[in-house]
Amino acid sequence: MKIKLPDGVNDIINVLIKHGYEAYAVGGCVRDSILNIHPEDWDITTSAKPEDVKEVFRRTVDTGIKHGTVTVLYKEDSYEVTTYRIDGEYEDNRHPKSVEFTSNLANDLRRRDFTINAMAYNKQEGLVDLYKGMEDLKKGIIRCVGNPVHRFEEDALRILRAFRFSAQLNFKIEEESYKAACLQKENLRNISAERIRTELNKLILSSHPEKLIDLYHAKISKIILPEFDLMMHTKNYKIPEETVGSFVIKAIQTLEKSDLNRENDSELILRWTLLLHELEGTQVRKILKKLKFDNNTIEKVSRLIRWIHIPFDLSPYGIRKAINEVGIDIFEELFIVKRIILSIFDKDYYKEKLKSLNVSYDIYKDVLADGDCIHLSMLKVDGRDLINIGYKPGKELGRTLNILLDLVLKNPSLNKKLTLLEKAKEYLDII
Repeated sequence: MKIKLPDGVNDIINVLIKHGYEAYAVGGCVRDSILNIHPEDWDITTSAKPEDVKEVFRRTVDTGIKHGTVTVLYKEDSYEVTTYRIDGEYEDNRHPKSVEFTSNLANDLRRRDFTINAMAYNKQEGLVDLYKGMEDLKKGIIRCVGNPVHRFEEDALRILRAFRFSAQLNFKIEEESYKAACLQKENLRNISAERIRTELNKLILSSHPEKLIDLYHAKISKIILPEFDLMMHTKNYKIPEETVGSFVIKAIQTLEKSDLNRENDSELILRWTLLLHELEGTQVRKILKKLKFDNNTIEKVSRLIRWIHIPFDLSPYGIRKAINEVGIDIFEELFIVKRIILSIFDKDYYKEKLKSLNVSYDIYKDVLADGDCIHLSMLKVDGRDLINIGYKPGKELGRTLNILLDLVLKNPSLNKKLTLLEKAKEYLDII
């Protein structure tokens, strides 16, 4: 087995070996390389103590020195180099109370979560696979290293990692590891919302988001996302043979398989919107806040869900008005989620709605191409202009600006300063 290591990783390993230490690429980067997946980052494990690593390399950062991790700055890149270690007793089902450095690679690999993540590699020795990780990779299995009950008892987040890897790699969780995950699931209550959110995001963004249903069957979603459990128990009145839960998962799967153009940074927002779109707006905000999402994500998902079932007026004015009310920042995404949901249904009624949606999308594109005014900021007059002709700051000024905007939404050719000021003077006389 040969793995193509990046030059920086290979150089760091070789330098450490020249200085008399052992060093290997380890963990997820080895797993992904074997699977022909481009690793997101490369971790290096070594027999060298942190202070030894700092002596060998001139440019380093103490990123986690207590746990043996030093970041080596090498040319234009940075790599985490961690000393072989043995974890002490765990506390709070997440963190070891202490770590002990060791000179034995086997001891370090023994503490890792899953066999597929417990492989090490360097060019000199090739693949070091003490726990049959390669065999499990070939079989498509997620299996704990050693006793699975102990592994999940030490760190409950590993339970979610097992299901997340299952979704990302389309692997099956090995039977004993699955049973242990179910047995230890209550310990997930001790894991921070931020960590749970990260794992859920990775699962939902994976190529197999339907694996979220596995969390339901394992009674794990009941702990980390109880609202999804309720969806799995609720009949979908539009498709009687489906539950609300199975329907929203089908929607995310449809998005995953679709060729609809969307921005990379909107994918997470789209998938959470589809997952939660059958819930009330206040409930959506509560769920996302509980999972400690940033305000931008909460606001955009909530806004999309608020508009998802409201049909567009099939006229240029109707579309301009909708863009203004919904917000241009999510309007493209709104079309995507509407299209995905309508495409799931077979009935002629929904096929007609999909045709109407496509017509409204064409109008939307024309509005953008024409550069029509769709927001107050694009209006050729502002509050200062109205004050200059006699308006006083306050509600009437704001109301007049909105009246002028509506005129321009109906007829974009009216968006001229002199024309709008004349209209504003007429309203001022009435006031």
